[in-house]
Amino acid sequence: MTTSATSDRKPVLLTGAAGWLGRHLRPHLVKRAQGLRSTDILEFGPALPGESIVLADLADPAAVDRAVEGCGSILHFGGIRIEDSFERILRANIVGTFNVLDAARRHGVRRVVYASSVHAIGYYPSSQKIDSTVPHRPDGYYGVSKAFAEDLAQLYVDKAGMQIACLRIGTVLTEPRVPRHLSTLLSFADLYRLVDACLDQPDLGFAIVYGSSNNRRGYWDNSKSGVDWKPQDDAEAFAERFAGVPPPSPDDPASKYQGGPFIPLDFGERPVDVGERPQDRAATERGVR
Repeated sequence: MTTSATSDRKPVLLTGAAGWLGRHLRPHLVKRAQGLRSTDILEFGPALPGESIVLADLADPAAVDRAVEGCGSILHFGGIRIEDSFERILRANIVGTFNVLDAARRHGVRRVVYASSVHAIGYYPSSQKIDSTVPHRPDGYYGVSKAFAEDLAQLYVDKAGMQIACLRIGTVLTEPRVPRHLSTLLSFADLYRLVDACLDQPDLGFAIVYGSSNNRRGYWDNSKSGVDWKPQDDAEAFAERFAGVPPPSPDDPASKYQGGPFIPLDFGERPVDVGERPQDRAATERGVR
């Protein structure tokens, strides 16, 4: 595998390794020549061959410092992944991301790939195709935390000379579950291609990339991202399963805006069904993924 941007053989650090995306990324990332260091607040072993595990609360700067030291690049996928109270979002997604980026700066880790979200731009209409240059329009405290982190990343690129890609991730599933996913789906294969492209891209600088497959009904344009990534899958292959589903009302906010089901939520309201495992909820209660 190509490792041009991280050829110093220091391991890749993955935060949020016990989370939904982290659990899928670990077996892929461990194949890289540099090896993998995985961290989460939860016990999630055993370690895979070529992987080391460090338990850390991302809101604890000393713990983050220990996790980051000696790494060559970072995939920052830790934090709360849904809408929640501002207090929880602040600790997990804002303070936690600051701790990761600042530890990277102090330890000379230049390459960071950050799991942002489409909820940073959730209030753009579904009828509008947008690119990476549009201003933020978050759809909740979770989206605000992602918008903040993108701006913080831009600061660290400009002031500290780091190289950071912010991935505005859509819906990562094996197959679409609702019609909206025909626009937002990111297949796991395309997720792996995207992560590899961001880790290996020479002279990355600052990049915002929409994390969705090559969906015919997609909302997002990556032509200005600056990352050489070509998604190969298309959710349209699953369109027939929704053929009998009546179209949504034009006044339905979850269909009207790109943030989908996050749009109707009240401030800080958690979605009813987010597919969380009990230990995922426990991590949210205890601290920061």
